[in-house]
Amino acid sequence: MSIELQVRGEAFKLGTGQHKIACPTCSQSRKKKNKTLSLKVETEMAVYQCWHCNSEGYVFLKDQVRENVRPMIVAKQINETSLSDGAVSWLKSRGISEETATKAGLKSVNHWIQSIGSETECITFPYKNNGHVYASKIRSISDKGFSCNGSPQSFFNLENVELNDWIIICEGEMDALAFMETGYDSVVSVPNGAVMKVVDKKIDPSDDNKFKFLWDAKKQIDNADRIVIATDNDEAGQAMAEEIARRIGKDVCWKVEFPEDCKDANDVLIKYGRDGIDKIVTGCKPWPVAGFYDASHFYDQVDEIYEKGMGKGESTGYDNVDNYYTIVGGQITIVTGHPSSGKSEFVDQIMVNMAEKTSWKFGICSFENEPRLHIAKLISKWLGKPFFDGNVQRLTRRELEAGKKFVQSHFSFLYQADGSLSSIDSIIERLKIAVLRHGIRGAVIDPYNYIQRPSDKNETEWISEILTRIRVFAQAHDIHIWFVAHPAKMLRGQDGKVPVPKGYDISGSAAWFAKADVGMSVHRPDPVNSVSSEIHIWKCRFSWVGKQGFTELDFNTITSSYQQKNADPFLNPVKIDQDNFEEIDIEELDIELPY
Repeated sequence: MSIELQVRGEAFKLGTGQHKIACPTCSQSRKKKNKTLSLKVETEMAVYQCWHCNSEGYVFLKDQVRENVRPMIVAKQINETSLSDGAVSWLKSRGISEETATKAGLKSVNHWIQSIGSETECITFPYKNNGHVYASKIRSISDKGFSCNGSPQSFFNLENVELNDWIIICEGEMDALAFMETGYDSVVSVPNGAVMKVVDKKIDPSDDNKFKFLWDAKKQIDNADRIVIATDNDEAGQAMAEEIARRIGKDVCWKVEFPEDCKDANDVLIKYGRDGIDKIVTGCKPWPVAGFYDASHFYDQVDEIYEKGMGKGESTGYDNVDNYYTIVGGQITIVTGHPSSGKSEFVDQIMVNMAEKTSWKFGICSFENEPRLHIAKLISKWLGKPFFDGNVQRLTRRELEAGKKFVQSHFSFLYQADGSLSSIDSIIERLKIAVLRHGIRGAVIDPYNYIQRPSDKNETEWISEILTRIRVFAQAHDIHIWFVAHPAKMLRGQDGKVPVPKGYDISGSAAWFAKADVGMSVHRPDPVNSVSSEIHIWKCRFSWVGKQGFTELDFNTITSSYQQKNADPFLNPVKIDQDNFEEIDIEELDIELPY
């Protein structure tokens, strides 16, 4: 039996989700029967990859068979009925007709509400997956009491969304009904509202998992003519709007503006009727991104920097480097350096530092490191101990487990052994998936020369086009992208030393300098006799991000990590409780692949 047939059978048996199974190709030939094949089952396809033998691919799940995939199930049966007179009357008081409520699948039920302390008449709002009601929100019609049956995870009303239509995203089931009442049926509501913490008008990174509903709606989002975001008119709602737009891509998003006396769409319907809903939809404006917009789009931002100033970007983890370079979303950093200068290691170090201190998530597209080795390096940098055995005590099995959890929480890998990731189109498509699905805030493409150039373009034109497309993508999704590029071969000077490469020394095009927001070189003047590394910033487009200049760090050759000058290479903070982790098999490294 072929591996595809076996994988398809396992997909049907296990159902949607992320699984680990024995590899049909290599498990029988190994002494240890580890489950080394990662299997991601979606509604239409299953993606697999073995980290022992590198078997990889995907299989489609045919419509007539897909029903065998395990559906999400309502936690328990409840005795729902058609809408009662009381429910219809209450909905009418909120501007919602019985016809609209029935179209959305609302029903009546008598249900215990904890906050009220008794059983009371309620309305149920169904959440569906492939036609099955897997969960429902429950709301009392007397007092404002709420309950859930099951766990809503996807958009409310997603199954009524038509492809190639506008999609309106709002923050509550009643808001969705308000748009439906006005004739906008392709409207959805987020499952949990903006209940997450808001810091400086941004979603706390620990709440990233609450955005799974975007991935579940990828088909509808990808085919939408326009995405209109209509979350609540408060700080939390607007922060959620920003995060949704970032993940989808600000270039396809539009934003409604509520009247000052209205918090949400249902308020608009109650106070201003259907005409009020029509007005906020037809008057929505494109999300501000790079392009041509009315100045008023930016007045809120102007007011903010007037009050607070521009501030600084995110820290690299080194005070002396921060004097010259900080990290800001929507920008690209071009990183260069001579072979074996440590440029890739430095970018990895920055990401590890940021993951630990800011909870940013990252996508890694590294053509010279397969994921298992890259993961080993990241773990070693984080723990400050060597991964492999040698003259210095390596990290323990328990530390390995802690390191795996750290990497799993913050890093996704763009990787395909068959070379299908070598075009700029495939890279951008997978980066888009990583933003939508995992909420990454930064990404590295390392190095440039593995990206295939079309035969009808010369190198100079091609580099300029790539950088333009990467910049547009970074701005649309507010992520920072590090782009690693090798310099042309440089001759030694009269002092016998190879000079520091700068933007115009990078092979192929002057666009490396012209289109960089930040240009950086990692340089080791004496790699044989010294651990000293120079970090040169040869371009910084914005003064509030950094400035030109250079500083020094020491490179720890044992852990491939960077440290402040003259720091003790073995003085590392305790990051884990040594007694709190079970021993695991080193082969079972967990990797998220954003296919």
